[in-house]
Amino acid sequence: MTGQERIFLIVLLLNAIVALLYLGCSLLFGKKRYKGVGFRTLVMFLCPVVGPCFFLLSYIFYRLFFYGPVDLEDVVFSKERVRTFTRAEESERNLVPLEEAIEVTDTEELRSLMMNVVRGDIRKSLASISLALNSQDTETAHYAASVLQDALNDFRMNVQKQYQLVMEEGEKQVAYAEILVDYMDQVLVQHVFTDMEQRNYVEMMDQVCEILYAKERSRMTSSRYEAVTLRLLELEEFDECEKWCDRAAYQYPNSLATYTCQLKLYFNSGQKRRFFQVIEELKQSSVVIDSETLELIRVFM
Repeated sequence: MTGQERIFLIVLLLNAIVALLYLGCSLLFGKKRYKGVGFRTLVMFLCPVVGPCFFLLSYIFYRLFFYGPVDLEDVVFSKERVRTFTRAEESERNLVPLEEAIEVTDTEELRSLMMNVVRGDIRKSLASISLALNSQDTETAHYAASVLQDALNDFRMNVQKQYQLVMEEGEKQVAYAEILVDYMDQVLVQHVFTDMEQRNYVEMMDQVCEILYAKERSRMTSSRYEAVTLRLLELEEFDECEKWCDRAAYQYPNSLATYTCQLKLYFNSGQKRRFFQVIEELKQSSVVIDSETLELIRVFM
């Protein structure tokens, strides 16, 4: 046997030993981590030197450039973060407005849509739920009446409780007043009460805004001015409405809500000269007019 043949046999033997060691270590200590152990072992046998070197270099490169501890700092294992996937038709069905759902003739579909609505924050859907009272499906109408009655009773109780806290004139009077104004407007804007009860609550809201304005004027935001102004305008309380419009114009002269409230007031009260005066002031101001305001002006004119 020549020297080259002897070297070749030694290389083959060493290669076989390396492949067998790899196979044995993988099966004993790998805990089934490598699914391709058999395939790699076969490659090492069939490709002496090249096969082991290839897998060895691959492992070294992986450890040097790609291996690292997993950062779980931002991972929260909580059920609140779980999102379930629904079929497309179910997703679209959940987005159908209740106003359109009432027109659905399929009773089961109508009830399902009704349930989807009441699963959310029903305070924002009271007006839609009230429409379901006229549904031909008696069960849907009964359920809507029950949900609406419970929501309105909760509103009455919460408003009365919060109103008493505002009237106590404590350290948190201003904070209570802010909460009450925002809470009341969220429901009153939907007009789900009788005319008399709606008027009583709007007058209460006006009174709370007066306290907020007197105690800490800076907490009367532009949105709160708009809320009390529009609720009074709906009752045709033009004098009170104009009072709040003037206050908003003084405190927030560059707010779009200030101009839109004035436009609505002067249009509904028949003050044409003041109406066109506000439009001219709005044109000359730096206030950005949105599409809703442009549509409002087109309707009024």
